[in-house]
Amino acid sequence: MQHILELAFSFPLVVFSVLLSLVALYWLLVLLRVMPVEIFERDSLRDDHLPSTFVSLGFAGVPASFALTVLLLLGAGITLAVELLALRWLDLGLYRIPLGVGIIWASLAIASPIAAVLCRGMHRYFHRHDRCSRRCLLGERVTVRCPAGCAEHAVGVVEDGSEFQVKLHGKPDAMLTEGEQRILVKYLPQEGAYRSVAVNEYLESHIRLRRLKMARSAAH
Repeated sequence: MQHILELAFSFPLVVFSVLLSLVALYWLLVLLRVMPVEIFERDSLRDDHLPSTFVSLGFAGVPASFALTVLLLLGAGITLAVELLALRWLDLGLYRIPLGVGIIWASLAIASPIAAVLCRGMHRYFHRHDRCSRRCLLGERVTVRCPAGCAEHAVGVVEDGSEFQVKLHGKPDAMLTEGEQRILVKYLPQEGAYRSVAVNEYLESHIRLRRLKMARSAAH
């Protein structure tokens, strides 16, 4: 037991130990219905926040809290493996701190695409539950269906094989077209519907935003 505690509180593994303890407490509160599942979600992907960041990393369709949990678990597993296979046998002294920071970053970078694949497999589960199937759908790709003729109102079928449907609200200057593929970008809580943009427009806006961020970083 003492060996396990020493391992859990060794750097860099202690970072994941603390974060996962907070995550476990959060999910306990979710089970007790004290905290919402979509605690980080916003009504729109327009601003920079945790859900929009996770959507850009391929985690659309699941709550950011769940994606973060999976990412931390995988990152902790990778860091634990590095600790057991290498770090524990090396006398690093103070060099352990910068090396540990690098290991944390690398473990999360490696875990991110794996976590995204695992989260995609959970889409259907979250889509079936009203508590966590609203704002976490932002970033999902849908196919437009117009039962009564295409106009400002239509139905979108989520492209994950579940045939899950959402209400779409268009704009007078951007009518919805039957069979068109669009990305959900804004949730309208009063109407229980979504705003969406064409896939190409969504991708182009993300490319422009990424270039703008890179330019700002270079300027600083």
